Amino acid sequence: MSVPAIQTALQQMQTMKAEVAAPALKVNLNVQPGVEKVQSGGFAGELKNSIERINALQQTSAATTTAFQLGDPNVSLNQVMVDKQKAGLAFEMGVQVRNKLVSAYKDIMNMQV
Repeated sequence: MSVPAIQTALQQMQTMKAEVAAPALKVNLNVQPGVEKVQSGGFAGELKNSIERINALQQTSAATTTAFQLGDPNVSLNQVMVDKQKAGLAFEMGVQVRNKLVSAYKDIMNMQV
């Protein structure tokens, strides 16, 4: 692994650490009537944050792939492959969590009172 790739990975880990340590306060100005706000710290909030993280990983993967294809000298093939694997694993984990939630919902709905 080259020194720039290691530095890039270290920088990404430091930014992820900063995001986890001090989450940004987001203000939703497009509040629709009848739609409740998602409370932070609750199950719905964690689910929303997880989906947003998966989306961010996929967008990062697409951006590094495009940059590599365009010949950006700061983007290496191993960085592209690592980003693609991160995005793929995150998506698969999200699908598995969804499947477990649907299964649990069906089990609850089939319970007799």
